[in-house]
Formats: sequence, C-alpha cells, structure tokens
Amino acid sequence: MAEKPIIFAPETYQYDKDSLDESQLLEDPIDQFTKWFNEAKNDPREPLPEAITLATSSLPSGKVSTRILLFKELDHRGFTIYSNWKTSGKAKDIESNPNAAINFFWRDMQRQVRVEGFTEFVSHEMSQRYFNTRPRGSKIGAWSSEQSHPLKNRKELEDLVEANTKRFEGVPDDKIPCPDYWGGLRIVPLEIEFWQGRPSRLHDRFLYSRKSENDPWEVTRIAP
Repeated sequence: MAEKPIIFAPETYQYDKDSLDESQLLEDPIDQFTKWFNEAKNDPREPLPEAITLATSSLPSGKVSTRILLFKELDHRGFTIYSNWKTSGKAKDIESNPNAAINFFWRDMQRQVRVEGFTEFVSHEMSQRYFNTRPRGSKIGAWSSEQSHPLKNRKELEDLVEANTKRFEGVPDDKIPCPDYWGGLRIVPLEIEFWQGRPSRLHDRFLYSRKSENDPWEVTRIAP
C-alpha cells in the first residue's frame, strides 16, 4: 500500500486572467520581454518583478543548483545579474559550465519568462558603475562576505563588517571600489520562452530560439 503524502496540494488555482496570441508578439524577444517586464513593474500586485531563479550546473558531476537573485540590467545582448564570483557556489558552477538559465514568475499576472543561454562576465568598469549605485552597507557587505564559505558564528561576519567599515571610514560612497571578485554576469540568451497561464492548464507558450548569438530568432508556439 502506497504511503500517503505528508503534504498534498490539490489543483484549485485557475489561470484565467489573460491570453497570448501570435499577433501580440514583437519580433525581437528582448523587446517582448521589455514590454512584459514594464507591465509587471507597473502592476501594484507584483511587488518584486525583478526577482529571478538562477539555475547553474557543475561539470562533470552534472549537479544542478538554483537560488533567487535580483535581475539588474538588460541590453540587446542579454540579462545581467551581480554577485560574488570568487567563493560562491554559482561561481564554481560557472567556472566549470558557462551555461545557465533564469526564470521570471509574475504570479498575479499569471506569466513567466524562461531564459536559457551561455554566460559572460561584464567589464570591471560596468561592474563599478553598478556598484556605485548600491547603498553603502551593501558595498561594505560585498567586501566582508566570502559568500558560501563556512562561518564559525554570526560574530565572525560582524567582525569582518566592522573591520571594513573602519577601512572605508571617511571614503565617499562613490569612491568605495568594487572588489575584483564581485561584478556582473550576463546571460546571453539562445532561448526565451513567454508563458501565459490559461484555464484548464492549456497555457499559451511561445519559444524564441536561435542556434548561436549571430543567428536570427525563430518563434514557435509550443504545447502546454
């Protein structure tokens, strides 16, 4: 006899707020994403539209890991996030496997966007430009945290923060340098899928795909 599940989530939620048709799609998926992202930003029901799930995989093991981050910049080359690329788990994954995926989910708009592609680091100048916009505390934090490394206790981290606070005492906010190990990672997309929830789980899904960054985009409706 099969064991009963500890948690069971019956299918009660219905996707019934919108639809997506070929005629609504823009030719360039970056333009289409920009349209949807701006709509999410302007929707008061979506408090954090820039939240993403980043998926990376380590080779040769193939172990996959995910985490929630905040998407920060977009250009026609790709989607950029900022983080520690020296000690973090995702840094180790990217070092062995430059491919990655990100996912946006806008619950109340019943939409998601999936992005798959390869990664590249942005220039230090671009990273410094973004670093300059961060609050002072976040800058001190970037200097203080060996992300994902074990800590003996909370005090060890607080001591590092205190030491770096003193280190940069009197330094204007815009003069605190960006650490060499901290900066931007761009996901250059080879696939971008736009998903619009529909009733009875018969969702509208459109996939923009290309074999390389120099190829034109092809658009395909795919089954839900």
